[in-house]
Amino acid sequence: MMFFSTILSGYAQDRKISSSAKGAVIGGLGGAAAGALINKKNRVVGGAVGGAAGGGLGYVIGRNADNKRRAEAARVAAARRSEANRAAAYRAGIAKGNATARANNNNAMAATAAASAAPSMMNSLAPAASSPSAFAMSTGYLPNESYGNRNAAYPSSEVRRKSW
Repeated sequence: MMFFSTILSGYAQDRKISSSAKGAVIGGLGGAAAGALINKKNRVVGGAVGGAAGGGLGYVIGRNADNKRRAEAARVAAARRSEANRAAAYRAGIAKGNATARANNNNAMAATAAASAAPSMMNSLAPAASSPSAFAMSTGYLPNESYGNRNAAYPSSEVRRKSW
């Protein structure tokens, strides 16, 4: 028995044998041995009945293990697909945000160039000689040095609100 199991185990490593087949073989051998021991009057019939019952039970147990393994593999594959989709959506959002920041930055540069070419706007609240940024700071707004940076507050605004 040990000789055959050694030969069969070497063969089983080369080929993939399902858990249901392994369970049927092991259950059949165990059932045949148990049936032969239990039925002392006719050991052949006891071995045959025990082998059939053990083989069937081993097959069912092995099939259950196969199904669990397949379900776990499907769950892991679905989780990996979901994570890949989330990563792709994140990368797309980053690319879209960078493109928006570049466009906003280009628009801001164009607006600054146009504003510097045009005469300065009069403001009744600010002194005549003050710059627009000084007016913005005096009214509760700060220039946004991190304009276009998605990780900073107010990434799409040229000014950010004071927190107080």
